[in-house]
Amino acid sequence: MVTRRRMTKSDRRDQLVEVARRIVVEEGADALTLGHLAVAAGVSKPVVYDHFGSRAGVLVALYEDYDRRQTALLVEALDATPTSLDAQVATVARCHVACVLDHGAEIGGVVAALSGTPAMAEVKRGSDAAYVEICRRAFDRSAAPAAWTDAAAVAFLGAADAVSEAALDQTITRADAESALVDLLASQLAPRPGARQQH
Repeated sequence: MVTRRRMTKSDRRDQLVEVARRIVVEEGADALTLGHLAVAAGVSKPVVYDHFGSRAGVLVALYEDYDRRQTALLVEALDATPTSLDAQVATVARCHVACVLDHGAEIGGVVAALSGTPAMAEVKRGSDAAYVEICRRAFDRSAAPAAWTDAAAVAFLGAADAVSEAALDQTITRADAESALVDLLASQLAPRPGARQQH
C-alpha cells in the first residue's frame, strides 16, 4: 500500500494560495470566500481559517504571492539587460506594462476588494518601496549612474499604473504605454555628479 506524504503547513498554504488564485481568475475576486476556497481545495473551512484568519487574509496572501512573482521576473530581466541606462530604463518600462497586461484583470479584483483596508495599505507601501529600490539599484549600477528622487519615484508609480491600465483597457497600445514610461523615466533620472556620460 502506498502511503501519501502528509502535506507540510507551508505546502498546504502554497496549495491554498494557488487554488484561491484559480478561483479569482475563473470566477472573479467576489467569488473568493473561505468556504468556497475550502471546498475547492478539498479541506475543511477551519484549515483555511487557520492559514489566513479571514477573507482579507487570503486576498493579502494572493497579492503578496503575485508581488513576489513579478519582483522575481523584474530582477531576472534587469540582470539580463545591458548596463546602459537606456536599456535598464526600457526594461523597467517593459516589465511594468507586461505585469499589468498579463495579470491586471486577475490582480485588479484582489486590489479592489482590499481597497481602503489597513492591510492593503501596508502591503502596498512595502511592495512599492521594494520595487523602487530594485529600480534604483539598476539605474545606479548602469554605465552612467543616475539618481532617482523619492518624489520622482512616487510620480512614476502613479503614472506607470495609469498608463498600463490604459493599455489593458486598449485605450492605448502596449508600445505606446512602454514608450510613455521610457520618456517619463528618462526625464526623471539625473546623472550623478562625476558620473561618466554615455555616448
